[in-house]
Amino acid sequence: MRKFLAFGDVHADFDTLWAALRASSCADAQGQPTLPVQAGLFQVILIGDLVHPKNEHDYAQLTGLPRFDHRNPDHLFIAAREQIRHLERLKAYQDAAPHAVHIILGNHDDAVLNTSYVLGTSGGTVHTEFDPAHGGLHLPEHLAAWMRRFPRELRVGTVQFAHVSPLPAHAYYDDLFYADHSPKRWFRESPEYVRMAGLSFGVYGHTQVDGGILLDEDHQLAMIDALHAREYLELLIDPGADQPVHTVRAVPF
Repeated sequence: MRKFLAFGDVHADFDTLWAALRASSCADAQGQPTLPVQAGLFQVILIGDLVHPKNEHDYAQLTGLPRFDHRNPDHLFIAAREQIRHLERLKAYQDAAPHAVHIILGNHDDAVLNTSYVLGTSGGTVHTEFDPAHGGLHLPEHLAAWMRRFPRELRVGTVQFAHVSPLPAHAYYDDLFYADHSPKRWFRESPEYVRMAGLSFGVYGHTQVDGGILLDEDHQLAMIDALHAREYLELLIDPGADQPVHTVRAVPF
C-alpha cells in the first residue's frame, strides 16, 4: 500500500505548486523531497502542463510586469527566464527522487518541444516565450531533454494517471487533437471510457472544472486541474488488489 499525491496543471504557477508539495509533506522548506518521498512511500505525480501561465494576469505575476505584452520580445524574455528558473528547481527536485516523482507530458509542455503549434488563451494571449520564430527563446537543451523523457501516462496496476483522458488518441498532441472538442468534454459526455479501457480508476488534468477537483465515483475518475483552487488529490493504492484504490480524496491546502 502506497500513498499517491497527484497535482493538477501547473501553468507556471510554481509558487502554488511548492506550497502544495510542502502542505502534502512531499517537499521540505528547501524544495527537496521529504523522507517519505525519498523512501518511495509517497509517490508524487504532476499531471502535466508545467509551462505557460493561463492568462495575461498570471503572466504579469510571473514576470513582475504591470502589464504583460506577448508581442514584446523583452516581455517574452522575462517570461521564459522566470519559467526556466523554476523548471531548474523542479528538475532538481525530481532528480533527487526519480523513483518517486513522476511528471506527465502535457500538451503545453509538448508545444514547447514542438513549436509548430502556437497555443493561446481565450483572452488572446499567445504562448510564444519559448518560440524563437515568434520572438521567444529556445528552452535550454538540458531542460528540453528532461521534458522529452516525460511519459504520456503512468499506470499503477489498473489505475491510470494521464494528462487528458484514457484515450490513446488524447495522449498525442497533433492537428486532430487540437481540432477535436472531445479532449475537453469526454469526462461529461463519455465517462465510461475509463471502464472501457479496463481501468479501475483514472486521474486526469487538462480541463478546469468549476469548484476544484471533480471526483466522479460512479465512473471512477478524477479531474484534477485544480491547483489554482488550492486542491490536490490523495490516493491510497494497493496495485495488486482487485480494487486497488482504497481511498481517494481531494485535499485543500
